[in-house]
Amino acid sequence: MKQFLTTCAMLFLTVGISAQTVTNVVAKQKGDQVEITYDVDRTAEISLLFSTDGGLNYDITPKVVSGDVGVVGPGHHRMVWHMLAEQNEWDVMRARFKVVSQKHKGVLKFVLKDVNFDMVLVEGGSFEMGGTSDQGKDVQPDEKPVHTVELSDYYIGKTEVTQALWEAVMGSNPSIFKDGNNPVELVTWDDCQKFVSQLNSMLSSQLFGMRFALPTEAQWEYAARGGQKSEQNMYSGANKISSVAWYDKNSVYTTHNVAGKKPNELGIYDMTGNVNEWCQDVYGKYTMTKQNNPTGLSEGSDHVCRGGSWFNAASFCRISCRKFNKSDKSYTDVGLRLVLIP
Repeated sequence: MKQFLTTCAMLFLTVGISAQTVTNVVAKQKGDQVEITYDVDRTAEISLLFSTDGGLNYDITPKVVSGDVGVVGPGHHRMVWHMLAEQNEWDVMRARFKVVSQKHKGVLKFVLKDVNFDMVLVEGGSFEMGGTSDQGKDVQPDEKPVHTVELSDYYIGKTEVTQALWEAVMGSNPSIFKDGNNPVELVTWDDCQKFVSQLNSMLSSQLFGMRFALPTEAQWEYAARGGQKSEQNMYSGANKISSVAWYDKNSVYTTHNVAGKKPNELGIYDMTGNVNEWCQDVYGKYTMTKQNNPTGLSEGSDHVCRGGSWFNAASFCRISCRKFNKSDKSYTDVGLRLVLIP
């Protein structure tokens, strides 16, 4: 065991897939454990593999590993392999490690006080933002000019924030239409900032440097359009609104349980209808300038809301339709959806 790390540290390998690069891998023996530190440049799914035949076959996935394995954000990380809990019969001269970094393509699952919620990966890319031709004849002046936006990867809530999740974080439920599985409403933009801050604090050990936030207006629209899988629909997931949304013609003027209609191309629910959703941006006019990860105006009291609601007619539920409200005002048809930023 004394010679194990001396030999293997020189044979430590890293593998980066889909531009997720692992660097600065260091292994240190601490008793019967091996501490492995590494850096990764983007959100990635990290695994540790082991070979006992000089690297011909990496056929052992260590089971007793703690720390930063699985999905991690960019930055410096640490994992510990409790090596002797598994095996101690290797030929150290033929032992090899491999830290494998793959782009995460799945759903991140979180649990807070028995409340489950999922975050869906939105792979970045370029899209045309605003009142494009698929948005029909009801496009308003503030949806123009259509302009090109480039976005990096991020995660977005599979559903709107529910009343159950809001109460788990904030300790109370302000909603009028009480049901734990319905979207929270009657929350101000200012309230949402407090919610996000508290959620980041409560789940900090699970975030690996990532953080929750309200989506920017561009992040919201790109996800609503279906990201790289967009089918150029008028509404999020369809051209027929009733299949994907609760709006004024079918809502019976109340909110409904999240994920009760069809999802869009990315598997995201209720981006059209149920409740409008606060965005991070201050409301402002569009320009024709191509933008990279835009965040909107830096000052102002009017913040963007998107998506339409149980109260709105179909024309106000289109993907590109824009609304705004004062940051300290709350409404029974306005809630929120989270993003998770690498």
